[in-house]
Amino acid sequence: LYNEYIGNADSPAQVRDGLLDALGDAFFVFSSIESARFHRDTGNPVYFYEFQHRPSEVEGVLPDFVKADHGAEIAFVFGKPFLAGDV
Repeated sequence: LYNEYIGNADSPAQVRDGLLDALGDAFFVFSSIESARFHRDTGNPVYFYEFQHRPSEVEGVLPDFVKADHGAEIAFVFGKPFLAGDV
């Protein structure tokens, strides 16, 4: 696992990115794949996506290495009226 995620990292930033990938896989991806397989096995179609777009609202709030957090796609999927107080 070390070689897969950190391998020959040349900088602390690469180690950080590898560790974040490993934690993301452990906490989100693996369980999502398992759940998708359960749905698939019942004969239902399953779609899997990875959202990587960095929302402009996080500029100056989150570090540059943070791309899309968990749930960041919600504003893109359903629109952003709730961000302007229109709800």
